[in-house]
Amino acid sequence: EGLKLLRDSLKKVQISKDSPTDASHVFVVFGASGDLARKKIYPTLWALYRDSLMPEGTQIFGYARSKMTVSQLREKCVGTVKAKEGEEDLLEQFWASNHYVAGSYDTQRDFELLNQEMVAAERGHANRLFYLALPPSVFKPVTSMLKAACMSPTGWTRVIVEKPFGKDSASSADLSDHLKKLFSEEQLYRIDHYLGKEMVQNLISLRFGNMIFGPTWNRDSIASVTITFKEPFGTQGRGGYFDEFGIIRDVMQNHLLQILCLAAMEKPVTTSPDDIRDEKVKVLKAISSLSLSSCVLGQYCGDPDSEDPDARLGYLEDPTVPEGSSCPTFAAAVLKINNERWDGVPFILKCGKALDERKAEVRIQYKDVPGDIFNGGTVRNELVIRVQPN
Repeated sequence: EGLKLLRDSLKKVQISKDSPTDASHVFVVFGASGDLARKKIYPTLWALYRDSLMPEGTQIFGYARSKMTVSQLREKCVGTVKAKEGEEDLLEQFWASNHYVAGSYDTQRDFELLNQEMVAAERGHANRLFYLALPPSVFKPVTSMLKAACMSPTGWTRVIVEKPFGKDSASSADLSDHLKKLFSEEQLYRIDHYLGKEMVQNLISLRFGNMIFGPTWNRDSIASVTITFKEPFGTQGRGGYFDEFGIIRDVMQNHLLQILCLAAMEKPVTTSPDDIRDEKVKVLKAISSLSLSSCVLGQYCGDPDSEDPDARLGYLEDPTVPEGSSCPTFAAAVLKINNERWDGVPFILKCGKALDERKAEVRIQYKDVPGDIFNGGTVRNELVIRVQPN
């Protein structure tokens, strides 16, 4: 039912009266051979295509350093881009609208070749959207090359920048300054793909669309809030990338902080992006600096008795991980929000790889009932909001 409402609302999006009727659309996935593209981007593009939520005739271009064909790209995505019974022909049509270009991320000639391929697939008023499913280390050269060689000459151009947005405050500011010189704010989207999960989106309506939660959603009734993210697998050969960032930058400071903000913020004036962002920022400003004494870090080791070959390998046994790395694969931290609503309520963030299950949830634990008449026989109430898997 929720997905049907989403589809209906997307179909009602008004196209500007000034938009040309002969417009063509190109969606470019940078990092098309990578894990994020395989697990998230291509399955989402397929779902949009399947449900007719893409502009008709949209062409999809994959771009990466790996030399491959569309057929090889399809083979990589066979476990994530799937057709249900009766959708086989649609899936063939989807892959027929795909293209692939191999090239480097810092050579203008390669981007000029990409531009030639896009021009050949376009007609009339050409709109282009570029999705950077890439490590932050190449954001700057890629966006510079985009500006130099791939901007649409007749339509709009949009650039989507994925998390992590830099490695620290200084690198984040440096990237922002760089992008500001190349693109207008209207052309840029900075996103965290975790916000696309239905339950994360529903947090706002759960909180602000239900009378039952409002009166108790504060320090008077809530003892603690625990936000958990668990994966049952290790780095699976991606240790080289993961070791640059670690679990805190990879999950905690983006996915979990976004959920924390949605759970803790005040009601926005409207549901517009700017109003929601303003309330999130107020929450972040009220969080005290984290001390080491409020954190627990860990790194997974192998289980020699496991039947799963991957589970027998510890983090340091991944051949792509630097020898002797101290990069954390597990982190837990206790944050305090210094405002009237949440003063004294611990927000506990926990995330890790190679754990016992796949799970992401928000667990809100309420305080003990005053004046206990059951001689300690009751347990605290908990509201558990499951983000994944179900």
